[in-house]
Amino acid sequence: MPRLVIAAYERASFCYLPLTIAERLGYFGQEGLDVEVREFADASLAAQAVQANTAQVLSASYSSTISLQARGQSLQSFVLQGRAPQIVLGVSLKTMGHYRHLSDLRGRRVGVVSDGSSSHRVASMVLGKAGLRPGEVQYVAQPSPVLALQAFRRGQLDAISYNDPTVTELEQNGELRVVVDTRSTRGTADVFGGPMPSGCLCAPADFLAQNPRASQGLADAMVHALKWLQTAGPSDLIKAVPERHFQGDRALYLAAFARVREAWTVDGLMPDAGPATAARMLALFEDAGTVQRVDLARTFTNDFARKAKARFRA
Repeated sequence: MPRLVIAAYERASFCYLPLTIAERLGYFGQEGLDVEVREFADASLAAQAVQANTAQVLSASYSSTISLQARGQSLQSFVLQGRAPQIVLGVSLKTMGHYRHLSDLRGRRVGVVSDGSSSHRVASMVLGKAGLRPGEVQYVAQPSPVLALQAFRRGQLDAISYNDPTVTELEQNGELRVVVDTRSTRGTADVFGGPMPSGCLCAPADFLAQNPRASQGLADAMVHALKWLQTAGPSDLIKAVPERHFQGDRALYLAAFARVREAWTVDGLMPDAGPATAARMLALFEDAGTVQRVDLARTFTNDFARKAKARFRA
């Protein structure tokens, strides 16, 4: 078939590393597919590209399929990249040396990637469970990792809810005390009460039905990449990952990789309890009634990933 376009946001994020590996190691080509991964400035623009059919597939968080279906747009996840959000909430040892409990953040400034982002939602959930009401914490948008680090080090932030390699850099320098860590499956279950599906490849249900061979090829390439990541070493990553993803510090990138390794799925399959966990989280931030009316069974399929798993023994 003609070239397939995968719309993506934050390509350099560890959350979507499996997609980068599948592309860079030629796994799509091995499946007979001509694939272009096209990066967009934000997640909404990437989703709009699929809706406008200028892209056929979307690389995004699984929860976005629930949100879009709630708005009448049918997208199905067909291969899962991540099983943990990879967000860490930590407090500043500079301004919060007295920290004992999450309630100590009342009236404090917490850096997040942006309003409504995964980092914002994780922080809001955790602090809400600790009894902090909306408005009792000042969330400060820090979309640039470089500027986020500067603000944290200057004492302009008392805590930060962010992803890697930013968090690992602060940990290595002894500047951050980790409070909540969703880079592991255990930490994720502690926060969300179950498995929390993260990055995935999703596409309109019509596309999957009308293009089963291409859809299977995409899933095969991704599961191949996920299997590769299970045993990849530092030298493998340096060869496979684009230089710009290292942000000028290969050692930091590799250290962060070791911390997030557990966050990727091993076989691309959606866990049984994953959709319900994601829906519970969304209901806290979007219209709960609308989210609850979404048929979660229509937001994903394991058919393609299951076949890929058998083929690659993932």
